Amino acid sequence: MKNTIFSKIKRDLKLNKSLYILVLPVLIFYIIFHYKPMYGAIIAFMDYNPRLGIKGSEWVGFAQFIRFFNSPYFVRILRNTVLLSVYGIIFGFPAPIILALLLNELKQKKFKKTVQTATYLTHFISLVVVTGIIKEFTQSTGLINDIIEFFGGTRTSLIQNPGLYRTIYITSDIWQEIGWGSIIYLAALSGIDEQLYEAASIDGANRWDKLLHVTLPGISTTIIIMLILRLGQILGSSYEKTILLYNEATYETADVIASYIYRVGILERNWSYSTAIGLFNSFINFIFLIVANKLSKKVSETSLW
Repeated sequence: MKNTIFSKIKRDLKLNKSLYILVLPVLIFYIIFHYKPMYGAIIAFMDYNPRLGIKGSEWVGFAQFIRFFNSPYFVRILRNTVLLSVYGIIFGFPAPIILALLLNELKQKKFKKTVQTATYLTHFISLVVVTGIIKEFTQSTGLINDIIEFFGGTRTSLIQNPGLYRTIYITSDIWQEIGWGSIIYLAALSGIDEQLYEAASIDGANRWDKLLHVTLPGISTTIIIMLILRLGQILGSSYEKTILLYNEATYETADVIASYIYRVGILERNWSYSTAIGLFNSFINFIFLIVANKLSKKVSETSLW
């Protein structure tokens, strides 16, 4: 039995040698930077001391997790993380789908390519530059306040307002990623058989009918898969953008799990505690991914596995 399996593997390696060589760098990357560091997650169950190392540090079990659950910041950062993710799904997830559908309706190729290029380019702007632009636009002397004052409003520092932080965060996220996110949906739209549209036209369907009964069903599998992957990152707010945008005045609504891990892990050097929080974060994301995949499989028969 074993000899048969090994012979099959050996034969497959010979037949697809070039493909295995092509995928080898990716495998090495994931092994070094994703799987090997997983061993370090064990310090979440220790009172880690770099001088003593993992073997010499004291084992404390679930003490770091209990400390996090009892922390006065636990409810705040969990609420902020979930709300940012939920708002991102409600407003951010449909945005690239809508853009792809609109671009798909354009008949002028030059105009379509211009819009695509303009919306794609924002994805390649450095996050540091993007947050700098946001701060410039939202400060009391910024462009947005110029518009507010023009219509009779009062100048205020918008980025210092906790009540506006989530709106600024989600809006800027949509602006930066809407074009890049639409690529996969445009690819899915290009795979829809044109004969379906012709048949719909013969049946007297207008553009709206074609959208509802041909276009959306044609890309529904892609939408569901992308939604499952998005739900698997429900607690995965970007710490880079958060730490570049937030300040003490907006901690109430801006502080998320990722930024809290950065503060306690990097700034305060509390490695065991920050690792425990990160492990909790990954576990919750994993649960959401499994649940979303199972629900999708039951409802639509579309799933990741």
